[in-house]
Amino acid sequence: MSLPRTSSAAKVSDTASVFAALGDPTRLLIVSRLCAGGPLSIMRLTEGSNVTRQAVTKHLAALSQVGLVRSERAGRERVWELQPKRIVEARRYLDQISDQWDAALGRLKAYVEKQ
Repeated sequence: MSLPRTSSAAKVSDTASVFAALGDPTRLLIVSRLCAGGPLSIMRLTEGSNVTRQAVTKHLAALSQVGLVRSERAGRERVWELQPKRIVEARRYLDQISDQWDAALGRLKAYVEKQ
């Protein structure tokens, strides 16, 4: 199976960094909480979890590095919010791969039915 035709090697690498960041369960939980709760402080992100503020800060830095989240200062706290553009780009890439699989399965089905 080949890579999507519309993607360059740099685009694939860039998208892979998003999947790598989301591959960590704690980071995925943070993204999920930001999706459900909107912009949140580190204190709010750690509520009800066994993850320390320091650990959440490190995970947010990793998510920020790949463009999944950003922060703004709100008084004495930093408020973090999701950047949906990066998730939309990753979803688009998965859709391209899905289309390729569908086409390959269609060719296989046609071949098997012809036999």
